[in-house]
Amino acid sequence: MEYYEKKEKQIEQQKKIQMSNLMNQARLKVLKARDDLIADLLNEARQRLAKIAKDPARYQTLMEGLVLQGFYQLLEPVVTIRCRKQDIPMLKAAIQKNIPIYKSAVKKDIDVRIDQNNFLSADISGGVEIYNQDGKIKVSNTLESRLDLMAQQV
Repeated sequence: MEYYEKKEKQIEQQKKIQMSNLMNQARLKVLKARDDLIADLLNEARQRLAKIAKDPARYQTLMEGLVLQGFYQLLEPVVTIRCRKQDIPMLKAAIQKNIPIYKSAVKKDIDVRIDQNNFLSADISGGVEIYNQDGKIKVSNTLESRLDLMAQQV
């Protein structure tokens, strides 16, 4: 009798192990499908980001927001901004629009310089990097860095 009870327990334990393995495999499949879907969404978002920079009106508004946000994040009296070479005219307009807004909100002056020697890669979709005076603190407000932040939160 004892022999059969042991066998029953062994069989029951094997069933539990098999069920656990099947559940784990199912969880892994779900996680992989989720990761694949997120990767596809991120690729599609990257393609759409490239289109935003090609629409001057939308991109100008976006650039203004990115610049002002960078000013607020740094709260430094002197900042240097890097952008893509082709974005310099748009960046100049964004800076001129945002300096008075920043001054009225923070009650401090800000000296903004555009880095004319080092540009962001033409491969990126757009945006800016803003540095404090000595270049030790950086706010990366490129479209790709913003997308990467969103991807990390997912």
